[in-house]
Amino acid sequence: MAGNPEKKEHLYKILVIGELGTGKTSIIKRYVHQFFSQHYRATIGVDFALKVLNWDADTIVRLQLWDIAGQERFGNMTRVYYKEAVGCFIVFDVTRASTFDAVVKWKTDLDSKVQLADGSPVPCVLLANKCDQAKEGLVNNSNQMDDFCKEKGFIGWFETSAKENINIDDSARFLVQRILENDSNIKRDEEDQDRITLGSKQSEIKSPKEKGGCC
Repeated sequence: MAGNPEKKEHLYKILVIGELGTGKTSIIKRYVHQFFSQHYRATIGVDFALKVLNWDADTIVRLQLWDIAGQERFGNMTRVYYKEAVGCFIVFDVTRASTFDAVVKWKTDLDSKVQLADGSPVPCVLLANKCDQAKEGLVNNSNQMDDFCKEKGFIGWFETSAKENINIDDSARFLVQRILENDSNIKRDEEDQDRITLGSKQSEIKSPKEKGGCC
């Protein structure tokens, strides 16, 4: 019997950004290690985590999660941190409306510093974290949140709780699905462009009978 063909493997860099204390590190720890603690220290600079997904029978997805400190906002280093990212979570704390007010600034900073290979914005999901607690502001109105995300260029939003493990896996799967679709579309466009370029070059080569002039 012939063995199964090798699985396709993808490695994707995903950013996790937002204001200080919104629970970015807790979300990553819950997603990667299925672990929660009340006693995280503030992230300094940037931290990393790796999540491996057996996406389907033919595909393995490796996610490199970049946990970027809230106080890094608009610093000179964010351009370096954002480089080559293909997906992003922006996190705010539903118990502090001020962290939601900063979401647009984070999104604007992201869009100004990194794009996909085709020039389109990096797909970004908004996470309304700590939803197991009392909520403040716009997050209490799901229709207005839908409109906000559409207007500001988010592909979607989820209420999450790292503590209670609410929507952590679902939000990640939603983002990875979009990343895979974008990856497939970009590769198809590149292949189409290569075919067009190759076809153009071949059409420029004349047969001996077509060559004019005299020896």
